[in-house]
Amino acid sequence: MPRTKLAIHENYPFRCDIQVRVGDLNYGGHVGNSEMVGILHDARVALFRAMEISESDLGDAKTGIVMDDLVVNFRAEAFLGETLTIGCLFGEVENVGFRIHYRVSRGDKTVAVAETGLVAFNYATRQIAFLPAIFKEKAARYMKA
Repeated sequence: MPRTKLAIHENYPFRCDIQVRVGDLNYGGHVGNSEMVGILHDARVALFRAMEISESDLGDAKTGIVMDDLVVNFRAEAFLGETLTIGCLFGEVENVGFRIHYRVSRGDKTVAVAETGLVAFNYATRQIAFLPAIFKEKAARYMKA
């Protein structure tokens, strides 16, 4: 069966820890797929906080983001109470969009590898927008070396 296979990068310049909560579990007793998406979202919010921006303000007080695409490759289970480390790095940063690469790990074990495509969006005009220069400058600190 064809599937999208994401690579693990050597270095993720931003990292945060998230503890698996009871609400993150599915009927199998491990982190569910939709809950993993929520964990990735929490990591993206933490990354943006470190950059002193937010999902609704990329630094120019008018441009936010919308999700364009998302891919998650699961590699192992994660269970209640475990601490997951989520590494993030920016991939392509273009005129109106960018990619973030994620590695979710527990110690040395990779739990998931993910990638999101995000597009700049002006919520006042409800249109795709150009990425602000300040965002591009801040994102450069978290790109591949």
